[in-house]
Amino acid sequence: MKKHNNFLFSHLSSDLPAGLVVFLVALPLCLGIALASGAPLFSGIIAGVIGGLVVGALSGSHTSVSGPAAGLTVIVLNAITELGAFDIFLLSVFLAGVFQLIMGLLKAGVIGYYFPTSVIKGMLAGIGIILIIKQIPYALGVSEGESLAQYIPFVNDWEAVKNLKHLGDDLGWGAIIITALSLGILILWDKPFMKRVSYIKLFPGPLIVVVLGIVLNQLFLVTAPSIYLGETDRVILPIVASWEGFTKLFTFPDFSQISNPDVWLAAITIGIIASLETLLSLEAADKIDPYRRISPPNKELIAQGIGNMANGMVGGLPVTAVIVRSSANIGSGAKTKMSAIFHSVLLFGSVFLIPSLLNLIPLASLAAILLQVGYKLARFSLFKAQVKLGWDQFLPFIITIIGIIVFDLLIGIGLGMGVAIVYILMRNFQNSHFEEKYFKEKGETIKITLSEEVSFLNKGALMKALDEIPDGKHVIIDGSKSVIIDHDVLEVIENFKINAPGRNIDVDTIKIRGIKVGGLH
Repeated sequence: MKKHNNFLFSHLSSDLPAGLVVFLVALPLCLGIALASGAPLFSGIIAGVIGGLVVGALSGSHTSVSGPAAGLTVIVLNAITELGAFDIFLLSVFLAGVFQLIMGLLKAGVIGYYFPTSVIKGMLAGIGIILIIKQIPYALGVSEGESLAQYIPFVNDWEAVKNLKHLGDDLGWGAIIITALSLGILILWDKPFMKRVSYIKLFPGPLIVVVLGIVLNQLFLVTAPSIYLGETDRVILPIVASWEGFTKLFTFPDFSQISNPDVWLAAITIGIIASLETLLSLEAADKIDPYRRISPPNKELIAQGIGNMANGMVGGLPVTAVIVRSSANIGSGAKTKMSAIFHSVLLFGSVFLIPSLLNLIPLASLAAILLQVGYKLARFSLFKAQVKLGWDQFLPFIITIIGIIVFDLLIGIGLGMGVAIVYILMRNFQNSHFEEKYFKEKGETIKITLSEEVSFLNKGALMKALDEIPDGKHVIIDGSKSVIIDHDVLEVIENFKINAPGRNIDVDTIKIRGIKVGGLH
């Protein structure tokens, strides 16, 4: 243990600067994701702190950073709406953490391997599209007062979608200017030539956008008060003036709703999706780690579970490992998990040291950041790449997206999985065997060599192949390469042998054990 601690503290010269960069990236994202989730903005800060401090300390990853994730915004928004109160939602976050903890203890970290990549990409793209839709009101400055509810469409809420056509009636030009300039900066900051500038990483795009938004809005106040963004269009974080004020920052779960089935449904949904996103981000972070260290997935699930239990207990959003923060961490030279822990300390300190400054951030600045996040999840190149891979990849991908947008996240994933499974069954149907024909002393011989594993899924393909063999041929059925031949397939072969004399077909089998069919061998 002492050796481990020495290792953590031996790289502070690299980890502390990296933690500072991650903090600058994470602060606007924590606020923005809370905004998109329909949750109190401070819940995003709490989640960021716990993601770094608790999950970071317990995780087996040296470089992964956890916090509130864009991939959970749709689930969180719907759960808060359907459950009717934030404290009830927190109970589902706590239970989701318990679920993740159990999965980790049961060594279920391989769960991510059983979801087709096409469905996972479709899930993230669908979330990205919904994230974009939900930021439009903030980006166009129509979030003031009662107008917000009618413009933000929920999943499967087509009346709200139709209301988007009225956006032009209430445009806020101050927000539009800030959004447009912010998107320009974010796009510029992503260009390869900008990334080659060494000091640029010390000034992340989201931080520049936030500072720009504050400066522009203060200029509006002096030069064009009519487009100035007031309190309702800016971040609202509580200002702590006493211990009592500090304790009021936290919200606690309503355990009286423990028997509510909707709470359990939300918990299971959050637990599964958060675990999937974590495992995918963990794998991606390991791939770009210059030291090629492998993070233990089961230990990560345990850490995430404890972190989400803590979030549920004190009012934080659910967290996952997040590739945006993790890549910023690695790119800034982090060597150990101390960078993730340090970034959470800075997040916590910012709420007490500069709350008045944070409350000057326009919601339009956060909307621009989230619009870019949404586009990265659902970028055009992703759709083009899936099309090039063929229908077996594109169809589950696009069905997942449509299902998420039209219905909800779980139904979308279920539909995508259903289509993917159909393609798997079709491939199994086709790959049961291969044929070859040649001439020997018995005339034309047709040899059917069975695959390594022949299951009941291959029964139809084999029956079709045997039925199409012309009468009077010599047939060899070779099972020497097969490790497993299902009972149903053996019955097909035995029935073919029984009926072959009637078609003047001579049948030989190689390494296929005999079975009884209708009393015959």
